[in-house]
Amino acid sequence: MPEDRPLKSAYELAMERLRKKDREEGLEPSEPLDESQKMRIAELRREAKAKLAEMEILHRKDAAAAGGEPERLRDLEEKYRIDRSRVESRLESEITKVRRGR
Repeated sequence: MPEDRPLKSAYELAMERLRKKDREEGLEPSEPLDESQKMRIAELRREAKAKLAEMEILHRKDAAAAGGEPERLRDLEEKYRIDRSRVESRLESEITKVRRGR
């Protein structure tokens, strides 16, 4: 017996499962964001962007001062990568809190 509904593609089915999982984990808001939440998220993103820009400027300054020493440049790159990752992770964490209403 044919169904009245059209068949869904594997992509559509996978996206439905992912959305369901996100809702269960609280990553997708069940209600739209209100204006204060949107403003707070925008503020958090601006602060993170400014922090990342500051870090990049300082990193470039330190890299120039390293004088081409490969080991020192590697250490600086690793530190910069870790610091960027921390800022980005903290941003995502704060955005999730705002979306959950905390």
